Amino acid sequence: MKTSTDLSSLTSALEENMDLRDLGITKHFKSGDTIVSEDVPVRSIPIVTAGSVKVMQSDDTYKEMVLYYLQPGETCIMSFLAGLYHDTSKVKAVAEEESEVLFIPIDKIHELIREHPEWLNYIFQIYHKRFEELLEVVDAVAFKKMDERLLQFLQKRSEVIETDTLTMTHDQLAQELGTAREVISRLLKKMEAEGLVELGRNKITLV
Repeated sequence: MKTSTDLSSLTSALEENMDLRDLGITKHFKSGDTIVSEDVPVRSIPIVTAGSVKVMQSDDTYKEMVLYYLQPGETCIMSFLAGLYHDTSKVKAVAEEESEVLFIPIDKIHELIREHPEWLNYIFQIYHKRFEELLEVVDAVAFKKMDERLLQFLQKRSEVIETDTLTMTHDQLAQELGTAREVISRLLKKMEAEGLVELGRNKITLV
């Protein structure tokens, strides 16, 4: 499980050596646990302090698509905006691996913005990064074939959890990419024949 180095640098930017951990509650999650649910009022902002979290969105048929990943020191900008404007969450956040998340109440966020201008710089940096990642998702859905999207997804997930061997079923991949299981199975077999991956039982190894 990756440990945060970014949180300490973030807190050092705040006056009087304030520690963000003092402002909220830290919770631990196992892989697959839901951290933020869709259509639920956002009353606190999650900041990942260890592990990794995937942020997803679903449609009316409950098909899901991964929008981006959160790593140590990062927050979900969608949750931040929903909380700031007293809205409900438009996304779901799920622990990709064993993770630790700090939840800071909305009223404390207002206090940070008001009293510590450095906090806005952090939020703008996160917003910029998330915006670029969302553009990549739009580009992939609009202009790339499913085999390209699948390989890009596997490479990104491998980078996030820092391993070449991914434990995923074909059903999970199909759900997260918004397609059919049969399509994923066919493309993975094709990728294996091309020497791009090695397939095992519920495992995919990038070559």
